[in-house]
Amino acid sequence: MARKPKGLGNGVETDAMPDEEPMDFLVTNALLHSLYTIFSTMVMLEINPGVPELKQGTGAAGVVSGLIAMNASGVSGSVALTLTMPAVRAISTSMLGEEFLTLNKEVEDLAGELTNMLVGGAKQILSEKGHDFDMQLPHMLTGEGHDIVHPVSGKTIILPIAAGGAEFFLELNFA
Repeated sequence: MARKPKGLGNGVETDAMPDEEPMDFLVTNALLHSLYTIFSTMVMLEINPGVPELKQGTGAAGVVSGLIAMNASGVSGSVALTLTMPAVRAISTSMLGEEFLTLNKEVEDLAGELTNMLVGGAKQILSEKGHDFDMQLPHMLTGEGHDIVHPVSGKTIILPIAAGGAEFFLELNFA
């Protein structure tokens, strides 16, 4: 397997995940590493993470979200991947050769598959470091302004990601 370059363009380190770091740091880096791998090998778009912020409220910033709970010894949380329609169009065109123009079952399936690949890749990275995570199937949420209610009462961090001239969002909530 080819080594990933250090960082994703904004100082986010994806290669170094020391075991002495807090679990939320390890999970976040594993998710970013997984996302980079998916987009560089399957979607064929460069991603550029923005500045993470503390999310206010439960409203989604896109039209479709995949929400997956992740649990391990000492940490519980969830991850949501939210796609905007411009991101759906860019991803579907690059990855599948077909531009999805409206929110439908195909768009929901695309978001669900990306969410599964994201968390599955992170789970593998964490497993290689000796951390065993349980992972569930994604709960799919659709519609403009749908609510994302994370199952853990921790703070939610939202990370904008630019790709293909569009933006989508990664939400992280771990306690």
